[in-house]
Amino acid sequence: MADKKDIATIEDVRILVDDFYTDVRADPLFGDIFNNILEHRWPQHLEKMYRFWQTVLLEEHTYQGSPFLPHAKMPLDTTHFSAWVSLWHRIVDKHFAGERAEEAKWRGNKMAVMFLSKIEYYREHPATPLL
Repeated sequence: MADKKDIATIEDVRILVDDFYTDVRADPLFGDIFNNILEHRWPQHLEKMYRFWQTVLLEEHTYQGSPFLPHAKMPLDTTHFSAWVSLWHRIVDKHFAGERAEEAKWRGNKMAVMFLSKIEYYREHPATPLL
């Protein structure tokens, strides 16, 4: 088996995002949550995720928006984010190895901690999250 390459192109990002969200959609813990919210808008969500990770990992600034806001009122807790991080790491490691692959995992960890913290805060302090 050949060595895995690092994340280097938008095609790599698409592989990562598509495989990850294929598993998300089927996951017994959070699949229904995402499927119910996104319903028939999965293609648009995937395009947005391609642009997000392209911006984050490849420094090609194609994403604009606030990634937290759509998650602010989702019924997610520590269990969901732990599973999300585990799945993210598994998918990154399945396809890639290298500096950007490690950065993808690190950024996934940081995002999970930040999102969980903010979700818990807004549950305890009803307010509209800032953009």
